[in-house]
Amino acid sequence: MQVVTSAFRTVPVEWQKNKKLNVVVSVDGLQPEHDLRRRPATYERILKSIEGHDRFISIHCTITAQMVRRTGYLKEFTEFWSQRPEAKRIWFSMYTPQIGEVSNEIIPWEHREQTVATLLKLREQYPIIDMHDTAIRNFLTPPSSPAKCTFARTTETISADLKSKVTPCQFGGNPDCSQCGCIASMALEAVSKHKVGGAVRAGTIMEGSIRIGELVQQFRPTPQPKPDPLPIVQ
Repeated sequence: MQVVTSAFRTVPVEWQKNKKLNVVVSVDGLQPEHDLRRRPATYERILKSIEGHDRFISIHCTITAQMVRRTGYLKEFTEFWSQRPEAKRIWFSMYTPQIGEVSNEIIPWEHREQTVATLLKLREQYPIIDMHDTAIRNFLTPPSSPAKCTFARTTETISADLKSKVTPCQFGGNPDCSQCGCIASMALEAVSKHKVGGAVRAGTIMEGSIRIGELVQQFRPTPQPKPDPLPIVQ
C-alpha cells in the first residue's frame, strides 16, 4: 500500500513496522518555492511531521520550469534530502499540463532533455534517487495517450470521497500525454520494455493478459439486480 501525503499532519512512527507500507511525501522543490505553493504544509511542518522516522519516507518532487532554469537546483534539493535521516528515497516527476494549458510551470522540450541528462548524472552521485536509467530516459518518449500508457491501463484512481473515479489517469481531465512527466508512468513503461527471460517483453505479456480479460468480460453474464425486499406492514 502506498500513501501519498503533504505531511500536513504527523506521520506516526509506528507505521515503520509495516513493511508493506510506503509513505510518499510531496515536496515541491526547495523551501522558498515549496512554502509558497504548499502552505500551510511548509518545510518546517513537514520536518516536524516526519521526525523520528529512520530511512522510511519517500520524497517525491515534481520538477517545474522554474526549477530547471536555475543551475544546480535539483542537485541542491537532492543534497538536502539525502542528508535527512528520515528519507529513504527520492523520486522526481516532471510537471504534466492539460491539453491547451498555458503555464509558466511547463518545461520546454529543450529543458526537458537537459533535465534528463541532469537526473542521470545525479543518480550516479546520489544513490538515494531511486529511479532506473530507463525510467529517466522515458521522460523523452512518454506514451502518446492513456490507451498506450501502462500505468493508466493497469490502475484505477479514486478521489478523496472514495467513490468518484478519476479518469483517464490520476491527472484527470484531458492531460497532454506528449508532455507527460509522471514517474509512475515512466517506471511502468520501463517495466513493460523489460524482456522476461531475455526473450519476451513484459509489455507483450501484459497486453495478452488484458485482451484475455476483455474477451472474458464480453461473455460474462450481466449480474441481475436483486429485487427489493417486501415491505413489512405493521
